[in-house]
Amino acid sequence: MNFELKSVSLAQAAEWEVDALLVLCADEVLAASRHAQDPISVWVQSALAAKDLEEGAGKLLQAYGLPGVTARRLLFVRAGDGSAAQVRKAALAAMAPLKGLKLKTLGVYAGSLAVAAVNALVQAVADASYVYTATKSLPQPRAIRRVDLGVTDAGAVRSGFELGCATVRGIELAKEWANRPANHATPTLLAEAARQLAKKSHLSAEILGPAEVEALGMGAFMAVSQGSEQPLRFIVLKYQGAHKSVAPVVLVGKGVTFDTGGISIKPAAEMDEMKFDMGGAASVLGTFAALAELKPAVNVVGLIPACENMPSGRAVKPGDVVTSMSGQTIEVLNTDAEGRLILCDALTYAQRFEPRALIDIATLTGACVIALGGVRAGLFANQDELALQLQEAGAAALDLCWRMPLDDEYAEGLKSNFADMGNVAGRQAGVVTAAKFLQKFVQNGQAWAHLDIAGVAWKSGAAKGSTGRPVGLLLQYLVDEAARIAADQPSKPKKAAKARKKA
Repeated sequence: MNFELKSVSLAQAAEWEVDALLVLCADEVLAASRHAQDPISVWVQSALAAKDLEEGAGKLLQAYGLPGVTARRLLFVRAGDGSAAQVRKAALAAMAPLKGLKLKTLGVYAGSLAVAAVNALVQAVADASYVYTATKSLPQPRAIRRVDLGVTDAGAVRSGFELGCATVRGIELAKEWANRPANHATPTLLAEAARQLAKKSHLSAEILGPAEVEALGMGAFMAVSQGSEQPLRFIVLKYQGAHKSVAPVVLVGKGVTFDTGGISIKPAAEMDEMKFDMGGAASVLGTFAALAELKPAVNVVGLIPACENMPSGRAVKPGDVVTSMSGQTIEVLNTDAEGRLILCDALTYAQRFEPRALIDIATLTGACVIALGGVRAGLFANQDELALQLQEAGAAALDLCWRMPLDDEYAEGLKSNFADMGNVAGRQAGVVTAAKFLQKFVQNGQAWAHLDIAGVAWKSGAAKGSTGRPVGLLLQYLVDEAARIAADQPSKPKKAAKARKKA
């Protein structure tokens, strides 16, 4: 799907040769247009007078073959106060009647929306029209090939438009790999996807196999993978958008391509959804795809420990003790708490890059789903500043998170008689104790955050499928980080000049 941004009036948009025209209008704009004489405005004001257009974001008015409008289908939708959240709600409501109509071209007129609202609009149109096809014998892909987005002043909102387009690229790559069945998304195939992605500008990739991982001493990661016939892969992606002297942000994505629970096997019901257990890895891939398109001035490293968690004669057993890359030993009390085992070694590896921030993303605990449902991801951070930056990025991207506690007392349950720690600490506060486990592998002074996306990475039921979250949050954070880096740059020459003067 290709988006094109244009500066047009509503009267000009009415002349577009598209299969359908979608008009979004905030309440304030709607009230101000009551004297306009273009065909669409006259039609809408007539409907308002007859009380045929209800109040509220997402309320629709449809027409077919309206005189003065070139498009056969016309949808007018109210966008409430014009905020990003209301525009997203309006766009999703308006796109619903169009799904399945095989439209090839779509016009969307949005008037004078703000930058953030244009970003949200682009994402909503793409989200509503997304179709998974990879493993279908008779695929019916998304029919829409071009979306013309009309606004009052294209130059004023281009940054939001470009961010929206890049985010769509990232989200759709994340959806693609998270939605694939496990036999079509093995660790090897995931690594190949990273290798292909790295052909894009500013990207590079290194893929480590079992021998290299063993040489690094990643005993916790290897323990999870040892019950599977599929060999593990450790994926290292790099994006260089800033000078090489700028410390990178490191993203670590959990890549369990299928999780049976291992010897502590899961119940059969809905186990198929454990193909989504690599949602963190998928979001890292998606974020890198978006970075390659947007090209912000920031350096980023992506680490993906990828493996399956399977029961077999070789599988790790409850009570086994394994040695992590950090040298700390772990008693594996529950083999279904495997995500933290592969992440802990990746977190140790990550610190060789001396990151400005270290963020891991994982479908880690069912406890997070109980705590926050499918609305917000769980956020844990060891520094208030990083936590605030991620919360603000999530709010701006409409990809919300909620900060959870990291009190030291929560780690008490991780004590073990036979190792430095156990990998679980009982049922109470399971989402917090999982984060406390990971924190044990983060060096003192290192800014670190953990995003538990178990409740937001996919949907179940009739709408079963990956959401692509939290690509939007991560990309917004990295764009904001690029701005913070740029703001710091001018101060450095001044400091250097003062130093030279003193000398």
